Amino acid sequence: MRRRAAVLTVVTAAVLLPAAPAAAALPDTLAHVGDARQLIVVTGRGWASSHAELRAYQRGGDGRWRKVFTTMSGRTGYGGWAWAARRVQDTGQTPAGTFTLTRAFGVRADPGTRLPYRKVDGNDYWVGDNRDAATYNLFQPSASAQRTWRKSRAERLAAYPVQYAHAVVIDFNRPGGVRWDATRRQYVAARTADTRRGSAIFLHASGKGATAGCVSVRRADMVRLLRWLDPAKRPRIVMAPASDITRA
Repeated sequence: MRRRAAVLTVVTAAVLLPAAPAAAALPDTLAHVGDARQLIVVTGRGWASSHAELRAYQRGGDGRWRKVFTTMSGRTGYGGWAWAARRVQDTGQTPAGTFTLTRAFGVRADPGTRLPYRKVDGNDYWVGDNRDAATYNLFQPSASAQRTWRKSRAERLAAYPVQYAHAVVIDFNRPGGVRWDATRRQYVAARTADTRRGSAIFLHASGKGATAGCVSVRRADMVRLLRWLDPAKRPRIVMAPASDITRA
């Protein structure tokens, strides 16, 4: 009888223990959420890994964060991770940090996102020419003869119909004061990006393996995320290895 009573005491005590924190509480531990009401949180397995998990959260009117979708499997850069301020171009590393999400594009038609969306064609490029700071990390709608950037240092977006079926621009190392130069038929920036740190960091549909620094998920998941994202909710993406996600 004493042994049974002891077991019952243990069980009762276990029932009375507080529940483990819900996964949706994670955004409350993040450092740079700001006024975002939508968050995508990407956690890598380690600093050298190219495998990650992605979770989406939305803050309700009561101020509480709630997880929106089931956890998604994703891929990151073949070079692992680096803190955004230390990332170097052409290393294949994914920048760790917190970034805004403000626009989207794709080889396929807009699946119904509220973000500004551009359906790209064979004339559209994303430039990463570190000899031309004014156009670095900018979308360009053509490769005109008057351009100042080199085609060899730019991505022709339609050349990646699987990965860029749909994509969201991650605002890492983005320039400011962008205007259209009608003479050279290209966009130029007044406040240029750092040409050492890299360009064209996107959240996009997965290909066959690791990325060159972007974050990728299955195309079906990409569509779900696009339909959910709302610029009025000031969406951000927080990305880092799981061990350091609260510092990102």
